[in-house]
Amino acid sequence: MPYFDAASTAPLHPVARQALIAALDEGWADPARLHRSARQARMLLDAARETVAEALGARADELSFTASGTQALQLGVLGALRGHRRRGAHLVHSAVEHSAVLHTAERWEADGGAVTSVPVDRHGRVDPAEFAAAVRPDTALAVLQSANHEVGTLQPVTETAALLGDVPLLVDAAQSAGRLPVPAGWSVLAASAHKWGGPAGVGVLGVRKGVRFSSALPADDREGGRVPGFPNVPAIVAAAASLRAVRAEAEAEGARLRELVELIRHRVPRLVPAVEVVGHPELRLPHLVTFSCLYVDGEVLLTALDRAGFAVSSGSSCTSSTLTPSHVLAAMGVLTEGNLRVSLPAGTTRAEVEAFLGVLPRVVAEVRAPLGLDLDLPAADPDRSQAPDPAPDLVLDTLGKRCPIPVIELAKRIGEVAPGGRVAVLSDDEAARHDIPAWCEMCGHAYAGEAPAEQYGGARGTAYLVQRA
Repeated sequence: MPYFDAASTAPLHPVARQALIAALDEGWADPARLHRSARQARMLLDAARETVAEALGARADELSFTASGTQALQLGVLGALRGHRRRGAHLVHSAVEHSAVLHTAERWEADGGAVTSVPVDRHGRVDPAEFAAAVRPDTALAVLQSANHEVGTLQPVTETAALLGDVPLLVDAAQSAGRLPVPAGWSVLAASAHKWGGPAGVGVLGVRKGVRFSSALPADDREGGRVPGFPNVPAIVAAAASLRAVRAEAEAEGARLRELVELIRHRVPRLVPAVEVVGHPELRLPHLVTFSCLYVDGEVLLTALDRAGFAVSSGSSCTSSTLTPSHVLAAMGVLTEGNLRVSLPAGTTRAEVEAFLGVLPRVVAEVRAPLGLDLDLPAADPDRSQAPDPAPDLVLDTLGKRCPIPVIELAKRIGEVAPGGRVAVLSDDEAARHDIPAWCEMCGHAYAGEAPAEQYGGARGTAYLVQRA
């Protein structure tokens, strides 16, 4: 079964497996003790730290190992904020950061801190000047990921860091570490071993020399006082070995995977109707591509692909657990429904990608079939275009129905109004606020704003106004 979900977790690198097995025999003892077995474990831990530091462009004494990338982010954000509390309590981050950053920011704000979220463009990229403009005299920390985990867009980290003055910058390098060089300009760094082919349960927290840092957890004498607890030496050794291996392969393998991703980016819109490829077309990770299939739920689509033998991920707004839009896709202003993220692990072949492209059109068509959609929308007649009337020509009541149902109903019935006419879609699903404008952008219709649903006969919710092209 082809595995195309490396952005979630990469398969264990063969070098990591070998190193892990060897270190289980040699590095099981407590590296803080003085006996022979402990000294052996300490030597392995120190060597692993040196290896990871070299690969990430840091000093060995600047790095601490954590239990996960999420923990590295949480400790990094809180530790840097606490370390700079004399400056103030203001945190700045981009709107597309990992949920670990957003949840930590929510906690910080609930405890009395201040938080500013900087918007991104339609490709998911911040503007360095706009990001720097969010900095205030009381800003204690800025956070910017190196690459987005959902769409692969690379952020202008170095350019942004140059505009921040003496405000420390935390860079989340989880998706790029091992694949691309870590961008310059970071004060605090977070990474995760299982993203580059190391074992799960190993994160990396880097704090530059001279950067103030005060752990949010009780004091401990391990890992530079930043991370308490007994280090998993065998897993850390395996993480370091795999990072060294993937860095050696990164340039050639990255170029090869980029060609396969380009194949997907160009072929999918030609094979499947009503599809939008999202994320930056050039400034992106080499192995990841995300596209939106209109009128389908991403979770349904990935389940169908799983049955067809392909493991992919979805950025769908409605999951079995949350029923909330993907904050990344919503911030970009693109469709939050029907999204598939394809992230290729090392060693993926062209034959596997071609097989995926061969299956995808049939799977999407089968999922869409019960909807009765005519995806070849009639072209607008310019002779019949007219200014929209104040009142809509058609009101679609989709209250109580989750996305993508409001978008599906809009697509099915917009042909009932003349070109230039208006449709009001009544919905109480928050995802519609993102999905209906995104659908208009993709299909060439004009989004005319929103109004209370009560103005159009609805008992609750919002009316989304669309003008037919």
